[in-house]
Amino acid sequence: MTSTAQASRTGAGTAHPDHLGHVIFIAAAAAMGGFLFGYDSSVINGAVEAIRDRYDIGSAALAQVIAIALIGCAVGAATAGRIADRLGRIRVMQIAAVLFVVSAVGSALPFALWDFALWRVIGGFAIGMASVIGPAYIAEVAPPAYRGRLGSFQQAAIVVGIAISQLVNWGLLNAAGGDQRGKLMGLEAWQVMLGVMVVPALLYGLLSFAIPESPRFLISVGKRERAREILAEVEGQGTDLDARVTEIEQAMKSEHKSSFKDLLGGGFFFKPIVWVGIGLSVFQQFVGINVAFYYSSTLWQSVGVDPTDSFFYSFTTSIINIVGTVIAMIFVDRIGRKPLALIGSIGMAVGLALEAWAFSFHLVDGKLPSTQGWVALIAAHVFVLFFALSWGVVVWVMLGEMFPNRIRAAALGVAAAAQWIANWAITASFPSLADWNLSGTYVIYTVFAALSIPFVLKFVKETKGKALEEMG
Repeated sequence: MTSTAQASRTGAGTAHPDHLGHVIFIAAAAAMGGFLFGYDSSVINGAVEAIRDRYDIGSAALAQVIAIALIGCAVGAATAGRIADRLGRIRVMQIAAVLFVVSAVGSALPFALWDFALWRVIGGFAIGMASVIGPAYIAEVAPPAYRGRLGSFQQAAIVVGIAISQLVNWGLLNAAGGDQRGKLMGLEAWQVMLGVMVVPALLYGLLSFAIPESPRFLISVGKRERAREILAEVEGQGTDLDARVTEIEQAMKSEHKSSFKDLLGGGFFFKPIVWVGIGLSVFQQFVGINVAFYYSSTLWQSVGVDPTDSFFYSFTTSIINIVGTVIAMIFVDRIGRKPLALIGSIGMAVGLALEAWAFSFHLVDGKLPSTQGWVALIAAHVFVLFFALSWGVVVWVMLGEMFPNRIRAAALGVAAAAQWIANWAITASFPSLADWNLSGTYVIYTVFAALSIPFVLKFVKETKGKALEEMG
């Protein structure tokens, strides 16, 4: 899934005002997959304790049930690029939408723990596919001058999806009298929480019929005239459309379908640029960000917070996540990807260190001492804010930009798969680590946040303002 060729010579660097609104709609529709990514990833937060109670399982087994979806995410991410090159970008979105619906219904109506895990894996396939196809499709249809901001729609949609899931969970929990297993509509509250995802999944499927196929893909399958029409839609009639199509064709002739073999080289199996992409993905997860979205209710309850309040704090964290993402969207094309990443790393390290300090104190009557409790709560929000205004957006934007055209599809798939595997490692290990030493767990996350600073300084190159064909 490579992008359209450099367009500075043909006037495609910016969209005409009358077409920019249409491009924004296209990007927002594609980013609906990101909304589902966020929603499906974090809605489980509201069901963790209910699942533990209903199936009478310990922390280790619970972690595997929660984390098993991430294995599906890794497979979906690794295969989405190949499917998109064969069937088209829009078709991948439609397949993902169907899988989201099936997962939502199955997860809400499980027969036993084993099939609940199966529906979670199917949802994971959909999340993985959406995580790859959204930024890749947006990069291919967006004019270069707006690519960073439009690319950040994916992360914006993810954080909105997370926030909406937490708001829905909080509302349903209150409707069920504060009991995750309380009855609602003939089901337990946690089942309704998971089933509600059917609504945005259906909307995603419908929106996929309202947006055009990528011009890049259309040219690759010989639909030159249709590609011209879509280029006119997104770049305006003032663009030299014949020259743009020719430019894309010439770029494609110099490329070949990327495969895993193309990523090999250098002294450590993969090419250095692929390792940088993998490193960005791993650091993004190893700071423990998804603990805040998968386990925050359980975390706050473990230090004495009332269940209803813990759900509310999960929601406020999600709002901070949105605020940080908006900040990143404003500055990602102004100050660049690398400076944002460095700012975020420093802020995350401070927030995580304060959380580790607060959690090091013994509980009094089942609660943290008042000072440490407030420090933990504020530091958790600071951590999420700095993640959102930096690594949350920057990594997705850079993974869509940083790889050379000839390996972009395969490299993006590998980097996204690495991200899901890292996510799985953090998600599967947290309950057991927290039982061992909650403060020590946050010390580990702090160390990774600190290590991300020299990694960015030494290995990450700025991609701000560069056409995708300039990436080497």
